[in-house]
Amino acid sequence: MVIITDTPALFTPISENNDDFVVISAYTVIGSASYRDFRDMDTAKLLQKVKEGEVPKTSQPSIGEIVDVYEAIDDDILVMPIGDGLSGTYSNMEAARNLVDGKDRIHVLNTKTLAGAQHHLVETALALRSVGMDIHAIKEKLETQIESSLSFFIPTDFNFLKRSGRLTPIAAKIGTVMKIVPVMTLTEDKRRICTLGIKRTKRKALDAIIEQLKKAGVDENYVISVSCDVLGDESDEVKALLKEQFENTEVELYSLVPSLVCHSGPSCILIQAIKK
Repeated sequence: MVIITDTPALFTPISENNDDFVVISAYTVIGSASYRDFRDMDTAKLLQKVKEGEVPKTSQPSIGEIVDVYEAIDDDILVMPIGDGLSGTYSNMEAARNLVDGKDRIHVLNTKTLAGAQHHLVETALALRSVGMDIHAIKEKLETQIESSLSFFIPTDFNFLKRSGRLTPIAAKIGTVMKIVPVMTLTEDKRRICTLGIKRTKRKALDAIIEQLKKAGVDENYVISVSCDVLGDESDEVKALLKEQFENTEVELYSLVPSLVCHSGPSCILIQAIKK
């Protein structure tokens, strides 16, 4: 069995691609040029272009590109892209499946998430495959984990989220209010981003997220992840705060890939939890 994911899961195609694990790049688009995550564009380069006044957009891998990947594989395939609605990648991977002979061997799973939580789902699939679990049993396990996932965003520049089209209309309106710190989450169907609440400071926003994690029953059976564009003092402080509140829970730090920074904007903090 071959496992396929995309770069929003925070795996690098340069170091990870091999015969049984393939990472497909999402694209950042600036002007008429397209840049593949990691291969052509890294996060530092993207942030520099934003400072220079560039307005980046994103593009998912094309159906033709995905068909080529599928056709090069003879084995069963488990595909685990960024969640449907959060990107068009899921739709393209499903459409590509329908163009390939023997499509029944290709299973496209809607992860309903991105970044750290998606990364953990892929790691789970890799671990279960390594102990001999078949593709159907792996999918059943993953579907239970998917429903447990929680995602919270603290954006700094709302213009990026508005341009991405992933916001609900109410969330987009709230984003125009100045001198606030919005706390965002995913809608119940996990397809779009909505507003959870409005706070006056980033610390109060973090406290609100911690309250939501506790209310959801997050404990040592979960993994918490903190993702942002640049890891440093702020991400370390957020991790320390979460460890203080969830003493027995694993907390991981991740750097966001360029295609995700295009959606969330510079300095956005993404905090997620998902069951092990």
